[in-house]
Amino acid sequence: MTRALDRLVSEIRSCRQCRAAPSGVPLPHQPRPVLRVSATARLAVVGQAPGTRVHASGVPFSDPSGVRLRAWMDVSDAEFYDETRIAIIPMGFCFPGLDAAGGDLPPRAECAPLWRPRLFGLLKQLELVLLVGMYAQRWHLGAECGATLGETVRDFRQILARHRRPRFLPLPHPSWRNNAWLKRNPWFETELLPVLRREVADLVRPG
Repeated sequence: MTRALDRLVSEIRSCRQCRAAPSGVPLPHQPRPVLRVSATARLAVVGQAPGTRVHASGVPFSDPSGVRLRAWMDVSDAEFYDETRIAIIPMGFCFPGLDAAGGDLPPRAECAPLWRPRLFGLLKQLELVLLVGMYAQRWHLGAECGATLGETVRDFRQILARHRRPRFLPLPHPSWRNNAWLKRNPWFETELLPVLRREVADLVRPG
């Protein structure tokens, strides 16, 4: 299994689909796929796509959003980047570029259908997937998603309790752009974060 996973990760890291055979406008820069996986990880973090800082560093969540996410999870940098325990698998592996307003474009449409079924099929040890943002939630939850991100996250208990493996826990994106949402929804800190931290601790620090 490890050998098959290593081969697949090597394929992903050399992927140029969004430039060589794009579904729309080609990626405007050279691809730099960013992910961290292992056959032993029991927890996965699924975000949107690398931003400019992560594209430059090659290290997922190496930005203020990552600092906030690690605080939400109550994990150290060393724990977060230990891929034997935590996999990091964005919906789009490459930085998609910026829109006219300077915000990140959506994840590339080519990426998820090309790689996700094969990749998750090899991650047999995963027990929990943190769905960070609406792109991750729509892909992994499908019809279970609410009409808004807020509705989906508010339903976290029911989503987490469903009998499946891996289980899913929806989260808002930790970007500063969501500060207003966090202020309007204080239950996120008082109700969801304790559940998140308990689940993460059970998987990252068993016993």
